[in-house]
Amino acid sequence: MNAPVKAPEVVSLGCRLNISESERIRAMLAGEDNLVVVNSCAVTSEAVRQTRQAIRKARKANPDARLLVTGCAADIEREQLAAMPEVDGLIANTAKLDPRAWNVPASAPPVPALHTRAFVAVQNGCDHACTFCVIPQGRGTSSSLTIAEVLREVEAHLDAGAAEVVLTGVDVTSWGHDLPGSPKLGALVRAVLDAFPALTRIRMSSIDGIEVDEELFELFAAEPRVMPHIHLSLQHGHDLILKRMKRRHLRADAVDLVARLKNRRPDLAVGADLIAGFPTETEEHHAANLSIVRELAIVHGHIFPYSPRPGTPAARMPQVERATTKRRAAELRAEVAKLRAEWLATLVDKPLQVLAEADGTGYSPQFARVKLPAGTPRGSIVTVTPTTLEDNLLS
Repeated sequence: MNAPVKAPEVVSLGCRLNISESERIRAMLAGEDNLVVVNSCAVTSEAVRQTRQAIRKARKANPDARLLVTGCAADIEREQLAAMPEVDGLIANTAKLDPRAWNVPASAPPVPALHTRAFVAVQNGCDHACTFCVIPQGRGTSSSLTIAEVLREVEAHLDAGAAEVVLTGVDVTSWGHDLPGSPKLGALVRAVLDAFPALTRIRMSSIDGIEVDEELFELFAAEPRVMPHIHLSLQHGHDLILKRMKRRHLRADAVDLVARLKNRRPDLAVGADLIAGFPTETEEHHAANLSIVRELAIVHGHIFPYSPRPGTPAARMPQVERATTKRRAAELRAEVAKLRAEWLATLVDKPLQVLAEADGTGYSPQFARVKLPAGTPRGSIVTVTPTTLEDNLLS
Protein backbone atom coordinates (compact mmCIF):
# COMPACT_ATOMS: atom_id res chain seq x y z
CA MET A 1 0.00 0.00 0.00
CA ASN A 2 1.42 3.38 -0.99
CA ALA A 3 2.23 5.84 1.78
CA PRO A 4 0.00 8.93 1.83
CA VAL A 5 1.24 11.92 -0.13
CA LYS A 6 2.72 14.49 2.23
CA ALA A 7 3.20 18.21 1.87
CA PRO A 8 6.19 20.03 3.29
CA GLU A 9 5.93 22.52 6.10
CA VAL A 10 5.87 26.04 4.64
CA VAL A 11 6.36 29.00 6.96
CA SER A 12 5.02 32.20 5.37
CA LEU A 13 5.97 35.69 6.50
CA GLY A 14 4.91 39.10 5.25
CA CYS A 15 2.33 40.03 2.68
CA ARG A 16 -0.75 38.34 1.25
CA LEU A 17 1.16 37.66 -1.94
CA ASN A 18 3.56 35.52 0.07
CA ILE A 19 0.58 33.66 1.56
CA SER A 20 -0.72 32.91 -1.92
CA GLU A 21 2.69 31.81 -3.16
CA SER A 22 3.24 29.64 -0.08
CA GLU A 23 0.09 27.66 -0.91
CA ARG A 24 1.37 27.05 -4.43
CA ILE A 25 4.78 26.00 -3.09
CA ARG A 26 3.14 23.59 -0.64
CA ALA A 27 1.10 21.99 -3.42
CA MET A 28 4.03 21.90 -5.85
CA LEU A 29 6.26 20.13 -3.33
CA ALA A 30 3.64 17.66 -2.09
CA GLY A 31 5.28 14.32 -1.39
CA GLU A 32 8.70 15.79 -0.63
CA ASP A 33 9.64 14.23 2.70
CA ASN A 34 11.22 15.99 5.66
CA LEU A 35 11.30 19.43 4.04
CA VAL A 36 10.74 22.85 5.61
CA VAL A 37 10.45 26.01 3.50
CA VAL A 38 10.61 29.51 4.96
CA ASN A 39 9.01 32.02 2.57
CA SER A 40 10.65 35.16 3.89
CA CYS A 41 9.95 38.89 4.00
CA ALA A 42 12.35 41.83 3.85
CA VAL A 43 10.04 44.85 3.75
CA THR A 44 11.51 46.22 7.01
CA SER A 45 14.44 45.46 9.29
CA GLU A 46 11.92 43.98 11.71
CA ALA A 47 10.66 41.66 8.95
CA VAL A 48 14.20 40.42 8.38
CA ARG A 49 14.62 39.86 12.14
CA GLN A 50 11.38 37.85 12.16
CA THR A 51 12.61 35.84 9.17
CA ARG A 52 15.80 34.90 10.99
CA GLN A 53 13.78 34.05 14.09
CA ALA A 54 11.42 31.86 12.02
CA ILE A 55 14.40 30.01 10.51
CA ARG A 56 15.85 29.25 13.95
CA LYS A 57 12.46 28.16 15.28
CA ALA A 58 11.84 25.91 12.26
CA ARG A 59 15.25 24.28 12.63
CA LYS A 60 14.73 23.67 16.35
CA ALA A 61 11.36 22.02 15.66
CA ASN A 62 12.73 20.00 12.71
CA PRO A 63 16.38 19.22 13.47
CA ASP A 64 16.73 16.57 10.75
CA ALA A 65 14.74 18.28 7.97
CA ARG A 66 16.11 19.94 4.87
CA LEU A 67 15.47 23.67 5.45
CA LEU A 68 15.25 25.94 2.41
CA VAL A 69 14.64 29.69 2.38
CA THR A 70 12.96 31.68 -0.37
CA GLY A 71 11.09 35.00 -0.55
CA CYS A 72 12.36 38.57 -0.69
CA ALA A 73 14.92 38.19 2.11
CA ALA A 74 16.49 35.25 0.26
CA ASP A 75 17.53 37.75 -2.43
CA ILE A 76 18.00 40.99 -0.49
CA GLU A 77 19.75 39.39 2.53
CA ARG A 78 21.23 36.48 0.62
CA GLU A 79 24.72 36.42 2.14
CA GLN A 80 23.48 36.86 5.70
CA LEU A 81 20.86 34.09 5.43
CA ALA A 82 23.21 31.74 3.60
CA ALA A 83 25.65 32.10 6.51
CA MET A 84 23.09 30.88 9.04
CA PRO A 85 23.98 27.33 10.13
CA GLU A 86 20.29 26.38 10.18
CA VAL A 87 19.87 27.02 6.42
CA ASP A 88 20.54 24.25 3.91
CA GLY A 89 19.87 26.30 0.78
CA LEU A 90 18.29 29.37 -0.79
CA ILE A 91 15.79 29.54 -3.64
CA ALA A 92 15.70 32.82 -5.56
CA ASN A 93 12.46 34.70 -5.01
CA THR A 94 11.83 35.06 -8.73
CA ALA A 95 12.22 31.28 -9.17
CA LYS A 96 10.20 30.00 -6.22
CA LEU A 97 7.17 28.99 -8.30
CA ASP A 98 9.33 27.15 -10.86
CA PRO A 99 9.47 23.38 -10.14
CA ARG A 100 12.97 23.23 -11.62
CA ALA A 101 14.31 25.47 -8.85
CA TRP A 102 13.22 22.85 -6.31
CA ASN A 103 14.36 19.89 -8.42
CA VAL A 104 10.85 18.46 -8.66
CA PRO A 105 9.12 17.41 -11.89
CA ALA A 106 6.89 19.90 -13.62
CA SER A 107 3.25 18.88 -13.67
CA ALA A 108 -0.19 20.31 -14.22
CA PRO A 109 -1.02 23.27 -11.94
CA PRO A 110 -1.94 21.82 -8.54
CA VAL A 111 -5.46 22.14 -7.19
CA PRO A 112 -5.28 24.59 -4.29
CA ALA A 113 -5.93 23.44 -0.76
CA LEU A 114 -9.33 24.29 0.68
CA HIS A 115 -9.42 27.75 2.16
CA THR A 116 -12.38 29.95 2.94
CA ARG A 117 -10.74 32.87 1.16
CA ALA A 118 -8.51 32.28 -1.86
CA PHE A 119 -5.60 34.65 -2.40
CA VAL A 120 -4.94 34.91 -6.13
CA ALA A 121 -1.67 36.64 -7.06
CA VAL A 122 -2.47 38.45 -10.31
CA GLN A 123 0.66 40.62 -10.37
CA ASN A 124 4.22 40.56 -9.08
CA GLY A 125 7.12 43.00 -8.87
CA CYS A 126 7.10 46.79 -8.95
CA ASP A 127 8.25 49.49 -11.40
CA HIS A 128 8.25 52.32 -8.85
CA ALA A 129 11.12 53.55 -6.71
CA CYS A 130 9.77 54.59 -3.32
CA THR A 131 12.73 55.81 -1.32
CA PHE A 132 12.06 53.52 1.66
CA CYS A 133 11.39 50.29 -0.21
CA VAL A 134 13.60 47.32 -1.09
CA ILE A 135 10.86 45.14 -2.53
CA PRO A 136 11.77 45.77 -6.21
CA GLN A 137 15.19 44.29 -5.36
CA GLY A 138 13.50 41.09 -4.22
CA ARG A 139 10.59 40.94 -6.68
CA GLY A 140 11.90 42.58 -9.84
CA THR A 141 9.87 44.65 -12.29
CA SER A 142 6.09 44.47 -12.56
CA SER A 143 4.65 41.45 -14.35
CA SER A 144 1.00 40.44 -14.77
CA LEU A 145 -0.91 37.23 -15.28
CA THR A 146 -3.18 37.34 -18.30
CA ILE A 147 -6.93 37.38 -17.77
CA ALA A 148 -7.10 33.76 -18.97
CA GLU A 149 -4.45 32.71 -16.43
CA VAL A 150 -6.28 34.50 -13.61
CA LEU A 151 -9.58 32.88 -14.56
CA ARG A 152 -8.01 29.41 -14.53
CA GLU A 153 -6.58 29.99 -11.05
CA VAL A 154 -9.83 31.43 -9.71
CA GLU A 155 -11.73 28.45 -11.12
CA ALA A 156 -9.37 26.01 -9.39
CA HIS A 157 -9.90 27.76 -6.05
CA LEU A 158 -13.67 27.81 -6.47
CA ASP A 159 -13.68 24.12 -7.41
CA ALA A 160 -11.71 23.46 -4.21
CA GLY A 161 -14.39 25.17 -2.15
CA ALA A 162 -13.26 28.77 -1.69
CA ALA A 163 -16.16 31.16 -1.06
CA GLU A 164 -14.28 34.44 -1.48
CA VAL A 165 -11.50 35.51 -3.84
CA VAL A 166 -8.89 38.09 -2.87
CA LEU A 167 -6.90 39.56 -5.76
CA THR A 168 -3.40 40.40 -4.61
CA GLY A 169 0.02 41.48 -5.85
CA VAL A 170 3.02 43.63 -4.95
CA ASP A 171 1.51 46.62 -6.77
CA VAL A 172 -1.82 45.14 -7.79
CA THR A 173 -3.22 48.33 -9.37
CA SER A 174 -0.37 48.22 -11.91
CA TRP A 175 -1.83 44.95 -13.22
CA GLY A 176 -2.01 44.93 -17.01
CA HIS A 177 0.59 47.60 -17.76
CA ASP A 178 2.87 44.98 -19.30
CA LEU A 179 0.14 43.14 -21.23
CA PRO A 180 -0.93 43.82 -24.84
CA GLY A 181 -3.22 46.84 -24.91
CA SER A 182 -2.33 47.74 -21.29
CA PRO A 183 -5.69 46.76 -19.74
CA LYS A 184 -6.62 48.22 -16.35
CA LEU A 185 -7.34 46.35 -13.14
CA GLY A 186 -11.05 47.16 -13.37
CA ALA A 187 -11.23 45.11 -16.57
CA LEU A 188 -9.75 42.09 -14.77
CA VAL A 189 -12.18 42.36 -11.85
CA ARG A 190 -15.09 42.64 -14.28
CA ALA A 191 -13.84 39.59 -16.20
CA VAL A 192 -13.74 37.52 -12.98
CA LEU A 193 -17.24 38.62 -12.00
CA ASP A 194 -18.61 37.86 -15.47
CA ALA A 195 -16.91 34.47 -15.71
CA PHE A 196 -18.12 33.25 -12.32
CA PRO A 197 -21.66 34.48 -11.60
CA ALA A 198 -21.84 32.15 -8.59
CA LEU A 199 -18.91 33.94 -6.94
CA THR A 200 -20.57 36.23 -4.41
CA ARG A 201 -17.52 37.84 -2.80
CA ILE A 202 -14.40 39.36 -4.31
CA ARG A 203 -12.01 41.49 -2.31
CA MET A 204 -8.90 43.50 -3.16
CA SER A 205 -5.61 43.57 -1.29
CA SER A 206 -3.72 46.84 -0.73
CA ILE A 207 -4.09 49.16 -3.73
CA ASP A 208 -2.46 52.38 -4.89
CA GLY A 209 -5.32 54.87 -4.90
CA ILE A 210 -3.80 57.06 -7.60
CA GLU A 211 -4.04 54.09 -10.03
CA VAL A 212 -7.71 53.28 -9.45
CA ASP A 213 -9.20 53.34 -12.95
CA GLU A 214 -12.78 54.39 -13.75
CA GLU A 215 -14.15 50.86 -14.06
CA LEU A 216 -12.54 49.75 -10.80
CA PHE A 217 -13.98 52.83 -9.08
CA GLU A 218 -17.45 51.96 -10.35
CA LEU A 219 -17.11 48.37 -9.14
CA PHE A 220 -16.09 49.52 -5.66
CA ALA A 221 -18.89 52.07 -5.65
CA ALA A 222 -21.78 49.98 -6.91
CA GLU A 223 -21.05 46.26 -7.42
CA PRO A 224 -22.44 44.26 -4.46
CA ARG A 225 -20.12 41.32 -5.12
CA VAL A 226 -17.08 43.57 -4.67
CA MET A 227 -16.75 43.86 -0.91
CA PRO A 228 -17.18 47.35 0.63
CA HIS A 229 -13.62 47.35 1.93
CA ILE A 230 -10.74 49.28 0.39
CA HIS A 231 -7.18 49.17 1.70
CA LEU A 232 -4.95 51.99 0.49
CA SER A 233 -1.18 51.99 0.15
CA LEU A 234 -1.27 55.46 1.69
CA GLN A 235 2.01 55.58 3.67
CA HIS A 236 1.65 59.12 5.06
CA GLY A 237 -0.69 62.06 5.57
CA HIS A 238 1.68 64.96 4.82
CA ASP A 239 2.55 66.03 1.29
CA LEU A 240 6.21 66.83 2.01
CA ILE A 241 6.84 63.39 3.45
CA LEU A 242 4.96 61.78 0.55
CA LYS A 243 7.26 63.70 -1.81
CA ARG A 244 10.35 62.53 0.08
CA MET A 245 9.00 58.99 -0.06
CA LYS A 246 8.66 59.46 -3.84
CA ARG A 247 5.01 58.50 -3.72
CA ARG A 248 2.85 59.56 -6.67
CA HIS A 249 -0.16 60.86 -4.75
CA LEU A 250 -0.89 63.77 -2.46
CA ARG A 251 -3.00 63.78 0.67
CA ALA A 252 -5.84 65.43 -1.23
CA ASP A 253 -5.91 62.57 -3.76
CA ALA A 254 -6.63 60.02 -1.03
CA VAL A 255 -9.20 62.26 0.64
CA ASP A 256 -11.00 62.83 -2.68
CA LEU A 257 -11.03 59.13 -3.61
CA VAL A 258 -12.49 58.04 -0.28
CA ALA A 259 -15.04 60.87 -0.25
CA ARG A 260 -16.28 59.97 -3.74
CA LEU A 261 -16.50 56.28 -2.88
CA LYS A 262 -18.32 56.85 0.42
CA ASN A 263 -20.73 59.19 -1.31
CA ARG A 264 -21.76 56.25 -3.49
CA ARG A 265 -21.28 53.47 -0.90
CA PRO A 266 -21.64 54.79 2.66
CA ASP A 267 -20.87 51.43 4.30
CA LEU A 268 -17.36 51.31 2.76
CA ALA A 269 -14.70 50.42 5.35
CA VAL A 270 -11.29 52.01 4.80
CA GLY A 271 -7.92 50.49 5.58
CA ALA A 272 -4.47 51.94 4.99
CA ASP A 273 -0.75 51.35 5.36
CA LEU A 274 0.98 54.17 7.27
CA ILE A 275 4.64 54.67 8.16
CA ALA A 276 5.63 56.40 11.40
CA GLY A 277 8.94 58.17 11.88
CA PHE A 278 10.01 58.47 8.25
CA PRO A 279 13.32 60.39 7.98
CA THR A 280 12.90 64.17 8.46
CA GLU A 281 9.40 63.68 9.92
CA THR A 282 8.58 66.48 12.39
CA GLU A 283 5.81 66.68 14.96
CA GLU A 284 3.82 68.71 12.43
CA HIS A 285 4.20 65.94 9.87
CA HIS A 286 3.20 63.36 12.47
CA ALA A 287 0.10 65.40 13.33
CA ALA A 288 -0.89 65.23 9.66
CA ASN A 289 -0.50 61.45 9.80
CA LEU A 290 -2.80 61.31 12.83
CA SER A 291 -5.34 63.63 11.25
CA ILE A 292 -5.63 61.64 8.02
CA VAL A 293 -6.58 58.60 10.11
CA ARG A 294 -9.53 60.63 11.38
CA GLU A 295 -10.32 62.30 8.05
CA LEU A 296 -10.50 59.01 6.13
CA ALA A 297 -11.98 57.10 9.10
CA ILE A 298 -9.31 54.40 8.80
CA VAL A 299 -10.58 51.34 10.69
CA HIS A 300 -8.16 48.75 9.27
CA GLY A 301 -4.72 50.23 9.90
CA HIS A 302 -1.34 48.64 9.19
CA ILE A 303 1.14 50.85 11.05
CA PHE A 304 4.85 50.42 10.33
CA PRO A 305 7.56 52.13 12.40
CA TYR A 306 10.14 53.23 9.84
CA SER A 307 13.39 51.28 9.83
CA PRO A 308 16.21 52.07 7.40
CA ARG A 309 16.91 49.51 4.69
CA PRO A 310 20.49 49.50 3.36
CA GLY A 311 20.79 50.71 -0.20
CA THR A 312 17.64 52.84 -0.18
CA PRO A 313 17.66 56.66 -0.51
CA ALA A 314 15.69 57.06 2.72
CA ALA A 315 18.46 55.33 4.68
CA ARG A 316 20.75 58.25 3.76
CA MET A 317 18.27 60.90 4.94
CA PRO A 318 18.36 62.44 8.46
CA GLN A 319 16.83 59.78 10.72
CA VAL A 320 14.21 60.24 13.43
CA GLU A 321 15.23 59.04 16.89
CA ARG A 322 14.08 55.46 17.41
CA ALA A 323 12.18 56.22 20.62
CA THR A 324 10.30 59.00 18.84
CA THR A 325 9.41 56.68 15.96
CA LYS A 326 8.05 54.06 18.37
CA ARG A 327 5.98 56.68 20.21
CA ARG A 328 4.49 58.01 16.98
CA ALA A 329 3.67 54.49 15.79
CA ALA A 330 1.93 53.80 19.08
CA GLU A 331 -0.09 57.01 18.76
CA LEU A 332 -1.15 56.08 15.22
CA ARG A 333 -2.19 52.60 16.37
CA ALA A 334 -4.16 54.09 19.26
CA GLU A 335 -5.98 56.46 16.89
CA VAL A 336 -6.90 53.63 14.53
CA ALA A 337 -7.99 51.45 17.48
CA LYS A 338 -10.27 54.22 18.75
CA LEU A 339 -11.92 54.69 15.36
CA ARG A 340 -12.18 50.94 14.85
CA ALA A 341 -13.99 50.47 18.17
CA GLU A 342 -16.41 53.28 17.32
CA TRP A 343 -17.04 51.79 13.89
CA LEU A 344 -17.59 48.25 15.19
CA ALA A 345 -20.10 49.60 17.72
CA THR A 346 -22.22 50.90 14.82
CA LEU A 347 -22.52 47.32 13.51
CA VAL A 348 -24.16 46.01 16.68
CA ASP A 349 -27.82 45.05 16.09
CA LYS A 350 -27.33 45.11 12.31
CA PRO A 351 -27.67 41.95 10.20
CA LEU A 352 -24.33 41.03 8.60
CA GLN A 353 -23.51 38.48 5.91
CA VAL A 354 -20.60 36.61 7.49
CA LEU A 355 -18.25 34.20 5.75
CA ALA A 356 -17.33 31.43 8.20
CA GLU A 357 -13.69 30.65 8.91
CA ALA A 358 -12.41 27.51 10.63
CA ASP A 359 -12.03 29.01 14.12
CA GLY A 360 -15.68 29.76 14.91
CA THR A 361 -15.52 33.32 13.65
CA GLY A 362 -15.95 34.92 10.25
CA TYR A 363 -15.79 38.21 8.40
CA SER A 364 -18.47 40.60 7.27
CA PRO A 365 -18.24 42.25 3.85
CA GLN A 366 -16.52 45.23 5.54
CA PHE A 367 -14.02 42.80 7.11
CA ALA A 368 -15.38 43.08 10.63
CA ARG A 369 -14.72 39.95 12.67
CA VAL A 370 -17.86 38.23 13.96
CA LYS A 371 -18.37 35.27 16.31
CA LEU A 372 -20.54 32.57 14.74
CA PRO A 373 -23.03 30.10 16.21
CA ALA A 374 -21.44 26.80 17.17
CA GLY A 375 -21.34 24.33 14.30
CA THR A 376 -21.44 26.88 11.48
CA PRO A 377 -19.81 25.10 8.51
CA ARG A 378 -16.55 26.57 7.31
CA GLY A 379 -16.97 28.42 4.02
CA SER A 380 -20.68 29.05 4.47
CA ILE A 381 -22.13 32.56 4.39
CA VAL A 382 -24.65 33.13 7.15
CA THR A 383 -26.64 36.10 8.41
CA VAL A 384 -25.63 37.17 11.91
CA THR A 385 -27.08 40.07 13.89
CA PRO A 386 -24.51 40.78 16.61
CA THR A 387 -25.74 42.11 19.94
CA THR A 388 -22.43 42.69 21.73
CA LEU A 389 -18.89 43.90 21.06
CA GLU A 390 -15.92 42.74 23.09
CA ASP A 391 -12.21 42.90 22.22
CA ASN A 392 -12.99 43.92 18.63
CA LEU A 393 -15.15 40.80 18.19
CA LEU A 394 -18.84 41.17 17.35
CA SER A 395 -21.07 38.43 18.73
